[in-house]
Amino acid sequence: MGPQIASLIVPIGIFVVFYFLLIRPQQKKEKKIRTMRSNLKVGDTITTIGGINGKIIKIKEDNITVEVGADKVKLTMTRWSVGSVNNSEKNIDK
Repeated sequence: MGPQIASLIVPIGIFVVFYFLLIRPQQKKEKKIRTMRSNLKVGDTITTIGGINGKIIKIKEDNITVEVGADKVKLTMTRWSVGSVNNSEKNIDK
């Protein structure tokens, strides 16, 4: 009975280490990104996962319209394409 229990402890220990080093941090990161994307609002300055910087001018369910560049070109894209929110106004107020 002793060697069988010992042989189970090693795989369980490896799983626990992987969980706390890999799985759990990834889940926290995904939750933070989901929260950021659900809290988008008109006027936010964003960077997409493709590197496009712009300002949100319209939000409609899962789609957002972003104003880009000096010519104020309007691009429509989905929320999941937002990589980060870069609101410099919020940083100045703090």
